[in-house]
Amino acid sequence: MKIINLIENTQGSGACLTEHGLSFYIETKKHRLLADTGASDAFLENAMRLGVDLRQVDTLVLSHGHYDHAGGIMEFAKINPHAAILMQREAAGAYYHKNEAIEKYIGIDPQIMNLPQVELIEGDKRIDEELFLFGGVSGRRLWPSGNRELKVKKDDGFYQDEFLHEQYLVIERQGGEILISGCAHNGILNILERFRQIYHRDPEAVISGFHMRKKSGYGEEDLEIIRKIGGELKKMRTKFYTGHCTGEIPFQILKECMGEQLTYVHSGDEIFL
Repeated sequence: MKIINLIENTQGSGACLTEHGLSFYIETKKHRLLADTGASDAFLENAMRLGVDLRQVDTLVLSHGHYDHAGGIMEFAKINPHAAILMQREAAGAYYHKNEAIEKYIGIDPQIMNLPQVELIEGDKRIDEELFLFGGVSGRRLWPSGNRELKVKKDDGFYQDEFLHEQYLVIERQGGEILISGCAHNGILNILERFRQIYHRDPEAVISGFHMRKKSGYGEEDLEIIRKIGGELKKMRTKFYTGHCTGEIPFQILKECMGEQLTYVHSGDEIFL
């Protein structure tokens, strides 16, 4: 299986563009997939530079309803109007980054919902014998504190985002499963717990941001949560690939805990599994 990071926050191989966003191109035995599309159409330019023909993609999976993962969908649909676009029904919600200083809309372009190839999912979905999507993560063990500023706007005000719009792609193959997330807003340990409920074992590999990045800096509570998460992940035989919203300081702390079990994936990098 070949997985190529088409856009991420940091410079990698292939002289690729970077932005605060995330997109992966994935080749399996049966599929050519996209997991997210970054914040803009920059991933399209990177795909060209990397020799990836996105016209061959058959399925696009949107991990959750934030602009930095859905920003390239409209431009992708222009070059590939046939690929199915799978997202949770809640992904169309009015999502905001809100605190005392800012009130910023971070949801998806509403025009996306008018695309005929969009399929809205509620909960889990079996795509075929190779691909499975699941949601329904409700645990809050060692939940990233940065989520507290992420809200959903309703008629009577702002509420804490419960991330019902987040979903996770599992690629099943002989001998193991590959779990692909976007930002793991529900917390990577809680997502893995739901995975175990479904598969009764740990995944072979996980590709996901961990949403530990904080512009306001890290308190001791934040750092302790990161260390505890690293300790829990270290107990697993799973290989982890991360980037985007994980953050430089959290990555270094996790790397100290996990060593070669954890790899940072930059814009243009390839993963072979």
